[in-house]
Amino acid sequence: MNPAPPPDDQDRDQDRDEPDARGRPVGRRVVLGTLGLGALGVLAAPPLQRGLESFLAAASDKDPTGLTDLLPNGGGFRYYSVTSSVPRKSPADYRLTVGGLVDRPAAYTLADLRALPQTRLVRDVQCVTGWRVPDTPFEGVRLSALLDAAGIRPEAKAVRFTCFDGAYSESLTLGQARRADVLVALRMQDEEIGHAHGGPVRLYVAPMYFYKSAKWLSGITVTDKVVPGYWEGRGYDIDAWVGRSNGRDDEPTSG
Repeated sequence: MNPAPPPDDQDRDQDRDEPDARGRPVGRRVVLGTLGLGALGVLAAPPLQRGLESFLAAASDKDPTGLTDLLPNGGGFRYYSVTSSVPRKSPADYRLTVGGLVDRPAAYTLADLRALPQTRLVRDVQCVTGWRVPDTPFEGVRLSALLDAAGIRPEAKAVRFTCFDGAYSESLTLGQARRADVLVALRMQDEEIGHAHGGPVRLYVAPMYFYKSAKWLSGITVTDKVVPGYWEGRGYDIDAWVGRSNGRDDEPTSG
């Protein structure tokens, strides 16, 4: 069966509660009611978005198939994990270790990290799969500050990051890791980073595709060479500059 043809201009301009062959009547009262609901939707959008985020985060945590990872939440982000589930870390039991080719290995609690000077960046987030979330605030400790505190040895060339999901890893050269726009992030979108977004602490590498910003960060290890991360071992570029890698020409996200 062929679909009914679209209404012509006269049909669109009608303002009578008069049905046509396509179904129920649509008139002034319905239009005004719809506009009212639309205004209500604008007012309700923030709590609805937060509710959707919470729902998708919980569903993602319990979904061994990974299908929920394909769903965008209201903020444009998608929930990704390379494991079927990720343990949660409370402020009391979270630790971030810094070790490898350093003179002063350390283990930071969440309170320790919060007590350090904080840097806030607002940048677009660009995923290598194509989606982008503009003007996203991140706040945390500059990675360079933690490296300086640890005392980098002369033979050091790179930094490797491990995560408490037990599977994910990433790497940066030492020069990349020392950039002012690379954070050990504690806050995102002006809130503490939730579990689904990689909290309580994640890496944020502003000028690179988002797979470099490792979630659920637990370890920082200074090494003598770059060790390819989880996705690099599956074909993604190690140097993942937005717009200059992975065969993509996206607009840069950071200066």
